[in-house]
Formats: sequence, C-alpha cells, structure tokens
Amino acid sequence: MRIVADCVVIGSGMGGGVTALALARRGVDVLLVERGERIRREPENWSPDAVFRRRRYKPSEEWLDGSGRPYKPGVHYVVGGSTKVYGASLPRFRERDFEATEHTDGLSPAWPFKYADLEPYYAQAEELLRVHGTSGEDPTEPWRSSAFPFPALEHEPYIADLADRLRGLGVSPAANAMGVDLRPGGLCIRCSTCDGFPCLLGAKSDAETCAVDPALATGNLRLLTGVRIDRLETGPSGSTVVAAVGTGPDGEVRIAASRFVVSAGAVNSAALLLRSADDKSPAGLANGSGQVGRNYMMHNNAHIAAFDATRRNDVVFQKTLSVNDWYHGAGDGEPAGVMQLVGKVTGSMMKLEVPFAPTGALDEFAKRSVEWLVMAEDLPAAGNRVTIDTAGRIVTHRRALGIDNHRRLMRKAKRLLRRAGYQVIGTQWFGIEMNSHMCGTTVAGHDPARSVVDGWCRAHDADNLWIIDAGFFPSSAAMNPALTIAAQALRVVAETEIAA
Repeated sequence: MRIVADCVVIGSGMGGGVTALALARRGVDVLLVERGERIRREPENWSPDAVFRRRRYKPSEEWLDGSGRPYKPGVHYVVGGSTKVYGASLPRFRERDFEATEHTDGLSPAWPFKYADLEPYYAQAEELLRVHGTSGEDPTEPWRSSAFPFPALEHEPYIADLADRLRGLGVSPAANAMGVDLRPGGLCIRCSTCDGFPCLLGAKSDAETCAVDPALATGNLRLLTGVRIDRLETGPSGSTVVAAVGTGPDGEVRIAASRFVVSAGAVNSAALLLRSADDKSPAGLANGSGQVGRNYMMHNNAHIAAFDATRRNDVVFQKTLSVNDWYHGAGDGEPAGVMQLVGKVTGSMMKLEVPFAPTGALDEFAKRSVEWLVMAEDLPAAGNRVTIDTAGRIVTHRRALGIDNHRRLMRKAKRLLRRAGYQVIGTQWFGIEMNSHMCGTTVAGHDPARSVVDGWCRAHDADNLWIIDAGFFPSSAAMNPALTIAAQALRVVAETEIAA
C-alpha cells in the first residue's frame, strides 16, 4: 500500500490527536496513523474484571526492564491512545515547573519556553477538552487569562465533608480540573467507571472524542488504523524525512509526505527514531545529540486507601478533590507533590493487589475507604533511557530519582489522613509496569548538542519532523501531563510552519 498526504501524524493519543485536529482546522491534508483500532462501546467498557484483570484493552506485547526481565506495559494501542482510559484530570503545570529547580537527587531543568508562552494555549486546550474547574482554592495555582470553561464538578456529600475536615486541619483542598462532558445537556452521568475505564457513553474528554472525531468532521483528516509504523526514511541529505514505512494487515505500508509528526508516546516515539537508524544516522534518526531515548521519566506514584470504620463512603464519582499545599515545598524548601483523589475502588479491584484476601473482607473495606494518588516528581538522568535490543524489543532502563522526597510526601499524606479520622491506610507503590506519565525521551531545548527538538518540538536534525508527545518534556513536574501535551500541540501548529 502506498499513500501520499501533506502531513502524516503517527499516533492518535493526546499529542497526535490534538495536532491532527489543529492542522485539519487549518485546511491541511492530514493522515493520522494508529497502530490499533477504535475501542468498541460494549458492556466490558465498565467491567472491572474485563478492564483490569483480563486486560481487555491493553496489548499483549512485552517490554524488558533494565535487568532484562519482561513485563507487560500499561499502554494502550487504540484510537485515542491511553487517554481512552485515563482519569481525565487536566491541571495546568505551575509557573515554577518551567524553571530550573534544585532537588536533593538532582536538577529539574528549565524548559525552553515559559508558562506565559503556553498560557493562551492552555486556555484553548481547556475549551477543547471541556475542562471543569474553579480558581481561588488552590494556593499553588498559576495565573490565568480566562476562567475555566465550565464550573468545577460538585463534591458528593462524603467528599464535601472530607474537604471540610481537611480544611480544618490547615490545608487547602481544591477542586480537580476535570475533562468530562457534564455541560447542560452533556453526556456524562457521573458514573463510578471513569478513572481507568473507557467511557461507554463518550462523555470523557479523551483524544478520540475531543480531537480525532472533530478532525474527521472537517473533511481534511484521514484515519488509518491497524498500521504500525516501523521506521522513518530520509532522503539523500539525511536531514529530510521522505517516508514512513510500516506494517498493516495486508503487508507493507509506505506513506510519503512533506511533513511528519511523531506522537507515539514517550517510549514508542523514541523507539521509532532508534529503529530508523541508517548509514546517515547510525545512532538513530534525529539523534545527533545522542539524547534520543535518554532522560526517561515517570512520576513517582503510589495509591493509598484510607479506611474509617465509622463512616460509609457512598460516593459514586470520587475524583473531584486534590491537596496541593506541598507542591512547592513540604517545609524543607524542596518541592514535594500532590494528593489527588482517584476513582472509587471496589473490593474486586483491590483483590488484584491482595489476591490472598477474602473478597467479602475487601468489599467491606472498600465501602469505608477513600482512595488517593500521591504523586511526586521524577528527575531526568542520562542513564534512565529507552533502548532497543538485538531482537527489536523495547527496553526501559530506570532508577527512579526523588524516591526519598516521594516517601516524605507519603508520610505527610498519611499523617494528614490519620488526623482526619482514618484508622487504617493501605499502600500500593507503582512499579515500572504502570508506565505512569512517561516523558522526557526526546527532550526539548535550545542547544542541538543537548536536546532532540527545539521549543516548538521540531527536530534539530530533521527539518520536516516534529515530535509532539510527552517525550519533549525536560522535566516531569508533579502534575498530570495531558493538558500540557495538548496545549503544546496547539502552540506548535499556531506558531510554526508545520501548517504551511
């Protein structure tokens, strides 16, 4: 199969989907290539057993860790990418996240642009993704040029009471910025299967619903599914990409274009560039700096379940509250991170982590527990990287940085919850297989000798190649990354010749 387009976008997650929409709205002939298919709307969308235990929507492939041990990655090869199952938390990074910050374990480096440069596009992304939120509650929130498109989701009584109790303990609980269609006449019904599940109703602000489908409606986007791009080929100079070559159900697929966007996710984008090595770029495409695949980061994350025998948690949509008071410092001058409610966890979901526990006991625990994500920043390091082994398999090497800081934050979070009346607190530490918020592998910067792309995600070593996903992040910050990816995609299309 041979295909020609003005611009090819590889990957349909937040970066690829929003880039494709922005280009299509400018009249560009865009081909969006996704290795997976659309997730069908089916009863299994809302089945904890199907989604978590049977991994219905995850791939069967395995990656290797730095010791050569195989694991099944927590990624999704579907239209919309991992946004199909994300928790739809869409906060902005803070102003200081774009500045250099010293940590005990190393440096969180400055970005090649500032918060002010991205702020107008944050506002556009919030409109696009139907973000509900409010200002004035969070002491760390950045300045805004406009209000949230929609008011914050109302706390259910249990969460409202919890917020009051936390406020009485001296912290400032704030409403989460959430992307769901809870507008007047919207599709969201505030169900219990949002965080971690595909939305059966199409009410979650994922990349398929809010970007890919509207882009198709312009008539300027073609969507090609079931095709994995294996390599990018360059012309005689080695500095211009001329084709994306992949594999579909009927064999080889070759796509020619004048511009190429790689948005396959931080790990797979780096892997694609490494697989595209040739005699002109023996270390991999766009890798003159040697930085492709390096600086691999994930957030340092853990779930905690806080149990109070005296109160029954009857909440349905739980993920409406955060505590960010320690984001810029936990009393020792070093940034800490956030506590963020997650979707309500059931006994059957808990059993995946504690299979030896009786199901009935876990159900009773879940009826009286509230669950949080405690998230701290990971730091870039050259030795934390993505590579390809001799068999072509992805290998992720990672020694998490900032672990001591994360443990300090966990202690503060648990102490706060115990003071709020919770007698038992369980912990689930995230391992490498969670692949939570992967970033940093195609880092952006001004210096071509130390970065892969510039401040507008254009490759230093390939004049018609952009890499638009969380791979460009110089630092991970300690906030959910999706809105920042979307905002940068809009900025790139608005401010560069990618749409020319």
